[in-house]
Amino acid sequence: MTGRTPRLRRVRRFVPSGRMTKGATPKVVALGGGMGLSASLTALRRITGDLTAVVTVADDGGSSGRLRDELGVLPPGDLRKALAALCGDDDWGQTWSRVIQHRFESEGELHDHAVGNLLIVALWEQLGDHVQALDLVGKLLGAHGRVLPMSAVPLELQAQVRGHDQDRPDEITTVRGQATVALTRGEVQSVHVVPEDPPAVPEAACAVRDADWVVLGPGSWFSSVIPHLLVPELREALEETKARKVLSLNLAPQPGETDGFSPQRHLEVLARHAPKLAFDVVLADKAAVPDIEGLTVAAKQLVGSEVELAAVAAQGDDARSNAGGAPDRHDPELLAAAYDRIFRMHGRIGPWR
Repeated sequence: MTGRTPRLRRVRRFVPSGRMTKGATPKVVALGGGMGLSASLTALRRITGDLTAVVTVADDGGSSGRLRDELGVLPPGDLRKALAALCGDDDWGQTWSRVIQHRFESEGELHDHAVGNLLIVALWEQLGDHVQALDLVGKLLGAHGRVLPMSAVPLELQAQVRGHDQDRPDEITTVRGQATVALTRGEVQSVHVVPEDPPAVPEAACAVRDADWVVLGPGSWFSSVIPHLLVPELREALEETKARKVLSLNLAPQPGETDGFSPQRHLEVLARHAPKLAFDVVLADKAAVPDIEGLTVAAKQLVGSEVELAAVAAQGDDARSNAGGAPDRHDPELLAAAYDRIFRMHGRIGPWR
């Protein structure tokens, strides 16, 4: 990267706003991307002062895709969404959350670019350091946590899809690009990333190893959740960490990539991509689980975990319904209460209790 500014390079590493005294709060790492990760972060920042987000870097659509193609940078969109979710509920936090999420509307090249994407990329070019730049944005926003990319290289997501060509329903096709995978009309069989075996950001792997709790999901299963398991150093950190782990399931199948998937099918997919990875708790909304016994058995057999059912879906005007009419937006307070209960009931005895 070019255009470094010596003065900016001397910025101190970010310390999360409102961090409590060491030992007084659980260290929590949340992994994912898009709106699913944002839901977890909005909830988790309410119950811990030591929160780190580890974010996918395979987005190739919209503003992120254009910046990635033009400048060769990591796609900043999911990183921006995570930072916005970590903004506080005070005037400062909500103002900056709206600013970085703001998209320009024009007939020119700026159309649909998000302010936060441009800010993040500008700091990457100034500092030549992905982590330091994101820390600086977090400090500006007063973010209640830290945001890290899962890898320092932009990744291409590829999927093996049965029936992507509707005229050949039994044919398996390789589909390239996160945006295309997310909207495929076929049945995704598996995913991988290019380049293969990408390096993890060291700070991300260290955060996972040093955590008290790790939360994976909710989110687009094949394009936001599974990609974390395709980065070897990150997958190994998840397998070897002494942290307790929560797998947070979606409220409804995602149109396109997981149409018709049961909660159990989501676990089967995850276990196929990371057969050594176990969890302590699978969190699901009771209304989204038609077969509780089936999910309980699958959780124990596939990921070695218990199932916790909780009402975490937004209701009324706050809910956004998918094509099937089921709510697919989490209520931040209800989700925070569910995570807090899990941390207290399933966690090791700790000072945050």
